[in-house]
Amino acid sequence: MQLRIRFLSTLFVGFFIITSCSKQPQEAATLLIYGGPIYTVDSTQTMVEAVATKDSKILFAGSLVEAEAFKTEQTEVIDLKGKTMTPGLIEGHGHFMGLGYNELNLDLINTTSYEEIVAMVAEAVKAAKPGEWITGRGWHQSKWDKLPDDAINGFQTHYKLSQVSPDNPVYLSHASGHAGFANAKAMEIAGLQVLAKDGIDILEIEGGEVMRDKLGQPTGIFNERAQSLIRKHIPVNTPEKDKKAFELAVEACHRYGITGFHDAGIGKETIALYEQMKVDNKLKVRLYTMLTGWDPELIEEWYKKGPLVDPDNLLTIRSIKLNCDGALGSRGAWLLESYTDRPGHFGHETLPMEVVKETALNGLRNGFQVCAHAIGDRANREILDRYEAAFTELPDLKNDHRFRIEHAQHLHPDDIPRFAGLGVIPAMQAVHLSSDRPWAIDRLGEKRIKEGAYMWQDLLKSGIPIVNGTDVPVEPLNPIASFYGSVSRKTLKGMPEGGYEPEQKMTREQALKSYTLDAAYGAFEEKIKGSITAGKLADFTIYNQDIMKVAEDKLLETEIDMTIFDGQIVYKKEN
Repeated sequence: MQLRIRFLSTLFVGFFIITSCSKQPQEAATLLIYGGPIYTVDSTQTMVEAVATKDSKILFAGSLVEAEAFKTEQTEVIDLKGKTMTPGLIEGHGHFMGLGYNELNLDLINTTSYEEIVAMVAEAVKAAKPGEWITGRGWHQSKWDKLPDDAINGFQTHYKLSQVSPDNPVYLSHASGHAGFANAKAMEIAGLQVLAKDGIDILEIEGGEVMRDKLGQPTGIFNERAQSLIRKHIPVNTPEKDKKAFELAVEACHRYGITGFHDAGIGKETIALYEQMKVDNKLKVRLYTMLTGWDPELIEEWYKKGPLVDPDNLLTIRSIKLNCDGALGSRGAWLLESYTDRPGHFGHETLPMEVVKETALNGLRNGFQVCAHAIGDRANREILDRYEAAFTELPDLKNDHRFRIEHAQHLHPDDIPRFAGLGVIPAMQAVHLSSDRPWAIDRLGEKRIKEGAYMWQDLLKSGIPIVNGTDVPVEPLNPIASFYGSVSRKTLKGMPEGGYEPEQKMTREQALKSYTLDAAYGAFEEKIKGSITAGKLADFTIYNQDIMKVAEDKLLETEIDMTIFDGQIVYKKEN
């Protein structure tokens, strides 16, 4: 009897060993990635050796030995060969169609003089039909090598531009989007070529201004809401051109390792386009969109419908974008104290603050996040006040609201801790420091710059996450530039030594998180993306070098080697 029991026990142990060794995992991987540093942005395991995915989801992240258990003959294998991988990057504040149209229209973002712009328009005129509009975006007078001699209020005048484009209306948007530059033909069409000779150099309109010369004639500069005087005459884009711009935007995102995009302010037509692109299987970037606050009827329509949280995780509509002041470059940012380089001028309140309060209340009632553009310290304070009033009025609805302030570029020191206190997320674009800081001190003066501009580390230490990005097409989409600005606080030319206000630098870990998990949090999506964690979406960015370890002066040499979206390779750099 004992021999029989011993035999059966031995037989059972042998069977268990054989079946354990031959047992396959319940799920087989469609993709296995290994062979280089993999930063997960997951606090439980910050780095792993390998990642296995199945279709659009992450199946496993951990050791290579364990990951290989999910491998079959059908599994596609990617050997990183020493290259670095992170979660797919998320553009935390940009303008998706603006990105696409920047590739179709005149791209002025790298121009360094007024003469260069005039030359580009002259070339565009040669290819245009008489009467055809020429449009573009990206000029910034504060980034030029020098201003023209006839500059008025720090801006160029239209005369040279008009000379090379007498038969074509021209409108060129400032890099910030908060000002525009028109030629004589465009102003003639708008009925603005001649104004009263009253000796006033600026014609104020509600929320904006028209710059004028000594004779009272418009210089061509239209600031903030005054831009509508010209823009309403520009022909609308064709559906074919919209689709082309959309496709170019998707390609640009893939080229720069962007798998998610927070689209800051869209209207009815753009929503329809995105919905059609999804039907056509061309929506290859995860769009988190904000309804434009300029269209009250659209907002009311969505209050009735409620938020759209896409089960396919491609197109989500659950937030509202409010434009509450202008930009620092055009002196439109709304300040508590006047501009250092324009005494007596405080910028512009481009949206009544009662609208902010009303939208905050309606957002809480209807489940919509509110995202308010604010660059100046007064705009930030006024919006925080309205948010706080709404939270006080509707305390039962304020839980996990995740209201945001877009840019939060210049803050009064007293308002910095209010973000964490109210749970308001600052969506800040670090590359703006690299571009703007050299001349921003002229606008604000040294004291305001040091105490309240680009206060990343103070905000992070207070306990609130930061959503990073570029504000494309205000700046190029390149996330490496913004990452570099985050950790160096230098211009893209590496100046100054040590960086501007270095105590406000982000660590590399904070900077990566601001482009991944914190950006996902800013869109209520941290449970489905933003880190390399089993069960999350299989979106990854692969770089040619280790962005977490490479020397700071080599960071800008980083290139995107590969972009993986939804478990599929959508971009691979040609060698």
